[in-house]
Amino acid sequence: MPAGQIGWIVAALALAALVLSPIVSLGVSALAGTGELWPHLAAHVLPQALRDTGLLLAGVGILVVVIGAGSAWLVSAYAFPGRRWLEAGLLLPLAVPTYIVAFAYLDLMHPIGPVQSTLRAALGIARPGDLVLPDLRSMPGCIVLLAFVLYPYVYLPTRALFLMQAGGLVEAARSLGRAPSAVFLTVALPLARPAIAVGVSLALMEALNDVGAAEFLGVRTLTVQVYATWINRSDLPGAAQIALVMLALVLALVAAERLARRGRGYAATARAPRSMVRQELTGARAALAFGLGLLPVAIGFLIPAAYLAAGAVSRITRVGLPPTLSTEVANTVLYAAIATAIATVIGFLVAAAPRLASPRIGGALIRIASLGYALPGTILAVGLLTPLALMDAGLSRITEALFGASPALIGLGTGGALVTAYLVRFLGVGIGTCEAGLARVPASMPDAARMLGRGPAATVRQVQLPLAWPALVSGALLVFVDCVKELPATLLLRPLNVETLATHLYGEAARGTYEDGTVAALLIVLVGLVPVAVLLRLDGRGRRVSVDP
Repeated sequence: MPAGQIGWIVAALALAALVLSPIVSLGVSALAGTGELWPHLAAHVLPQALRDTGLLLAGVGILVVVIGAGSAWLVSAYAFPGRRWLEAGLLLPLAVPTYIVAFAYLDLMHPIGPVQSTLRAALGIARPGDLVLPDLRSMPGCIVLLAFVLYPYVYLPTRALFLMQAGGLVEAARSLGRAPSAVFLTVALPLARPAIAVGVSLALMEALNDVGAAEFLGVRTLTVQVYATWINRSDLPGAAQIALVMLALVLALVAAERLARRGRGYAATARAPRSMVRQELTGARAALAFGLGLLPVAIGFLIPAAYLAAGAVSRITRVGLPPTLSTEVANTVLYAAIATAIATVIGFLVAAAPRLASPRIGGALIRIASLGYALPGTILAVGLLTPLALMDAGLSRITEALFGASPALIGLGTGGALVTAYLVRFLGVGIGTCEAGLARVPASMPDAARMLGRGPAATVRQVQLPLAWPALVSGALLVFVDCVKELPATLLLRPLNVETLATHLYGEAARGTYEDGTVAALLIVLVGLVPVAVLLRLDGRGRRVSVDP
């Protein structure tokens, strides 16, 4: 076996050990608990957590399908003034993390907040207690808010499928006299089932990973219980056992998504697919269509973003910037940048593995390295504790034997733990974008390089890397933004007395000092706009989204 191939096998095994170690560690930590622990969890913790998690996922799943598929059909099947603005604007909620939306609406809907104060003034009501509105701190409130933030996961792939595949079939149904609703329900929606299944599974993964919004809104999900069991009760084995239940739920979601897409491939001719002919809407129907399309954009992005901007301006005008803001920005950028740099390099090497080593080794490496993206941050945080502690203990013994002194911790309790969690969780993002970029390099170019005597490594370095660098940069941006927005892993693994923008916002919301957190929240939203801009640039098949009215 060539030495290079042996090196790739060793690297693949090391990467597999890194990605799989949290899962193995969860089982070991869960078994470390006492025999009385599991009955207590099963009797007093898991019933409510499973019930709340199940209700949350069911409600969010239904709503993201309704909002995502409905808005995708609206902008794909109909033409009306402002449609192209909506086509781009419907992606904007991706820029706002769920916990920031909950943070914004809790203050907006507070009994002495702007919404209820305005309503009382308009209705002539003096006391806050005399105006009773539905409580946002409830399961329905959490479902609605999460759905209006996560629906783009369904909207984006469903709209792409409508644009690429639905034209001929929809036109045939229309020519047979089917009503618009019947065309959507009997032709377009079944056709989009694979895309909807993928989008729903991603949205539910994000809902399961959420800890901030659920806790702010009083919903005791499995994720919230893991955090409370570990931090509030200092019970790591109990947190590991709840995390194992979460892992089983994640596997069930992945299996359900695979099952929903089974046997749902669609054949196409060699010719370019026929685009759908949009039906022209005018007058009141056009205004209604624009209003329906604008509603999720307003709830999921415009209203919370306007609130954060107004709150940040008010806070800065009155007392200036928070004194700790520069440190929190520096911490956020530092940890995210280190994780992004490592993930980008490893992601490119993993994506190039089928070209540098063998397709079999490279394919296995890609699949293993991408597993971390399916794991919620809470599971990763709990699962990484034991591997990081073992690594510190091993390094301490080695350095003490060699130099007679033990170093300070470099894993557990340091920024290294946080960077490791970011790397494992978001490595799949970097791999995916690099793989897509390398796939667009014409096969003739590396073939020509090899004919000129270049080896596999030189071909990748001198030919494919320069051609794939835009995908490399896009992947790095996406990884960086995901690291900045990540809350569960950051809360659980950050070093002592270290705050990032996300953890600062979480603390302000927990204390009820909402205005003090608006500056940090606004900065996170502005960073979150980066992947939306990337998606808009890459939208469709090599075309940019036009924003003409």
